[in-house]
Amino acid sequence: MISTSPRASPLPPDERRAALIASTLSLVLAHGTDVSTRQIAQAAGVAEGTIFRVFATKDELVGAAVTSAFDATQLLAELTAVDRDAPLEDRLVAVVKILQRHTARIFRLLDALGMKGPMETGRHRKTRADQTAMIRQAIAGLLRPDHDLLRCEPYETARRLHLLTVAGCHPRLVEEDPLPPEEIVSTLLDGIRLRPGNDAPHPGASEGEPPC
Repeated sequence: MISTSPRASPLPPDERRAALIASTLSLVLAHGTDVSTRQIAQAAGVAEGTIFRVFATKDELVGAAVTSAFDATQLLAELTAVDRDAPLEDRLVAVVKILQRHTARIFRLLDALGMKGPMETGRHRKTRADQTAMIRQAIAGLLRPDHDLLRCEPYETARRLHLLTVAGCHPRLVEEDPLPPEEIVSTLLDGIRLRPGNDAPHPGASEGEPPC
């Protein structure tokens, strides 16, 4: 069911555009691209004609919404806001939670669009590579206060954390059992080998099975 936002007072052009993109993205995630401008207008709380004062066609609006999902601006802002004074493990758990939310949305969007992976034109590859580098630089910045505790330098540690997180929540790999953020961080920092006197088996291990 599509929720309808109450009709609000007119927004400035940039905010109106952003509101239409956000509403469209929510609808595409839920229903795919087969949504009408009437549905989009209801979700955004605007008149249907407002859409065409901002976008020439529905396809242009849907394209802008899809592009926005791959934009790392909000993700980078959330990473920047992580408390640098928190303990290392807490910082990394916060990072993983942010990455998981972003990654889950991307995978949901790919499924909604019937795509197997992100768009692969040269321009899209370059943009994605640049954004990935910025994400990992932001994570590395959160690691630098404790760089002396790490076997890898901060950027490489950030790369490994990023890879573990994406793999640990990929729906085609984990089905309905993604790795919790705390387990991803523990695996990165400590591995999974038991150390006599220091660790206990994972409480989720079944009887007769090796702990994990």
